[in-house]
Amino acid sequence: MDVKRDILWRVYLSYLLVVVACVAIFGKAVYIQQVQGTHWRSMSDSLHQKLEEIEAERGTIYSADGEMLSTSIPQFDLYMDFRVASLHEKNGLLFRSNLDSLSECMADLFKDQSAGEYKQLFQEGYNNEEGYLLLKRKISYREYEQLKKFPLFRLGRYKSGLIADERTVRLNPYQMLAYRTIGLARDENKVGLEKEYDSLLKGRNGKQFVRRIAGGVNVPVDDTYEIEPESGKDIVSTLDVFIQDITENALMNMMVQNEAQTGCAIVMETRTGKIKAIANLGKTESGNYRENYNYALTPTEPGSTFKLVTMLSLLEDKKISLNQTVDVQHGVWQVAGQTVRDDDDTRDKTTITVKQAFEVSSNVGMAKIATMGYSSSPLQYLSHLKKLRMDTLTGIDLTGEKPPVIIRPGSKLWGPTTLPWMAFGYNVKVSPLQTITLYNAIANGGKMMRPYLVSSINEEGQLLKSIDPFVVDDKICSAETLRKIRECLEGVCIEGTARKLFMNSAYKVAGKTGTALVANGNRGYADRIFQSSFVGYFPAEAPQYTIAVIIVNKPHAVNHFGASVAGPVFREIADRLYSSYIRQTNTAFVTPKKDSSAFIYTGNKRDITYIDQQLQLPFIDSTARTDQWINMQGKNARVIISAKPKADEHVMPLLKGMGLKDVVYICENSGLKVSVKGRGKVTGQSIPPGQVIARGEQISIELN
Repeated sequence: MDVKRDILWRVYLSYLLVVVACVAIFGKAVYIQQVQGTHWRSMSDSLHQKLEEIEAERGTIYSADGEMLSTSIPQFDLYMDFRVASLHEKNGLLFRSNLDSLSECMADLFKDQSAGEYKQLFQEGYNNEEGYLLLKRKISYREYEQLKKFPLFRLGRYKSGLIADERTVRLNPYQMLAYRTIGLARDENKVGLEKEYDSLLKGRNGKQFVRRIAGGVNVPVDDTYEIEPESGKDIVSTLDVFIQDITENALMNMMVQNEAQTGCAIVMETRTGKIKAIANLGKTESGNYRENYNYALTPTEPGSTFKLVTMLSLLEDKKISLNQTVDVQHGVWQVAGQTVRDDDDTRDKTTITVKQAFEVSSNVGMAKIATMGYSSSPLQYLSHLKKLRMDTLTGIDLTGEKPPVIIRPGSKLWGPTTLPWMAFGYNVKVSPLQTITLYNAIANGGKMMRPYLVSSINEEGQLLKSIDPFVVDDKICSAETLRKIRECLEGVCIEGTARKLFMNSAYKVAGKTGTALVANGNRGYADRIFQSSFVGYFPAEAPQYTIAVIIVNKPHAVNHFGASVAGPVFREIADRLYSSYIRQTNTAFVTPKKDSSAFIYTGNKRDITYIDQQLQLPFIDSTARTDQWINMQGKNARVIISAKPKADEHVMPLLKGMGLKDVVYICENSGLKVSVKGRGKVTGQSIPPGQVIARGEQISIELN
């Protein structure tokens, strides 16, 4: 009996302990769930959620004439969440009733799979209850807008399960136009204006909570931001699309014709120093040409275009006169065991004037007068290089400008031949941008302007900062020296090396040719590679533009002289600029009388030319017969008609300045629905220029 009681006591005790343990576990579970639940749930979320940085929309780079040169457009990766409850209600009625039509729409839009294959993809994702099934990567905004109207997807994210992961990509609407100058917006390899103004263009990134789900994918917790992203500022460049286009085409044509290696061409507005065009072309391994490097910022031995520095220095120091004679010794002169040689222009001559030596680009003549003037005081010559800022950077607002190379007395590289060779552009390295800055100062009455590429900074269409022309040196030389130098530069194009080039020109040019033998790496000068140059300004009496063209030819090129390689490029650019912007109805250049009738209109070519004819307004027409949309600008008693550059048909154009009739025609042809406020010319548009558009989209137009 005692044994039985002892056993029962142990059983009851064990049972009691089990009951107590169960009650304790149940109580602890209730305590954790009800009392500590909020804490543990937030900790769980913190392990799967994080604050992710949201990239801000990058600002747009515009041309001086309002065209987009670089802008950001949205791009989407599409996913589908098949765990959405609405897809499984009533045995999946919503999903099954839209499956066939959705598959057909997807196949019709993307044309990469058949409707059957899309149906199978959706069906498998539904059966497996996929939480983040990839549908498509990198679709455009236009495609996304179409896709949102598809069956099922039109119900929105929370009923259809459609998830769009948006990001922005950088687009150059004019593709390779000024590509190296505008720059690339790659994360670690920005160049050009994209790099120089990166802090303004990139804006401020935002932050948003995202949750990490299966497959390592982050999805937004909700549609709100912890910190709202702030879009970048827009910058307006000094580049002109029309001038850039003719500059690149002229340079490309000559480089292809002469099978050249590299080349650059710069167009500068004389009075302000604004860079209106800058083209850089290099030959690739495939034999094509592209903007692969900014040669305009890279110092090279300039050759005869540097003779301007020597002539200006000697005239300013009154060491020579233009009528003074110099013995060129039939184009051959021995100096310290080395030979200075001329081309054919002096082979039959012994004595010529200093002015003639400059005009026919005599190396012997320039070396002799430089040696005569500065052999005992070379630092005096170098002081002029400093005054003319040939020993420093130009200060252009563009990353990558390299410093010049100037040999100085006392250096191990300085010798008895340094000064005479420097006189005609060797033993010194300067960039094309430095050279054009100096020539532009001569054209601008001795006032040196700092070259620049950005004229203003805007935010949402409002001006934040205007960047004005900057005078580096108000007077680089005396008025007398300036007069003589301009006479010499004009003489080059009348009596000198460029006389044939401008023989029948409708306008007068002042400039200088240059032909320099350049080294080819370790091979030195053995490959006989010549750099052809022409730098000048026009019209010579009242300069409007300064142009520099520098082309490095292929080895042993037969045609390698500055007047026959770089000169024709200058002439082609100048002819187009003259006919488009400068020429008067009487063909002779005169300073136009200013009035208050400045205006600018954009519209249909037929309508605008009809009005001009009815009002008897003489106009300069530089458009082609096929151009439909044009700009008409009136300024200083002149009316100029130019073609409005064409952009991608799927991209929103700039409508500013157009009349309502033309705007409605353009927008409705693109499938847009137009709403209008006000009357007059367009001052604002709800879809910004450069944004990808979709048919059926609404656009609001504001008139002035």
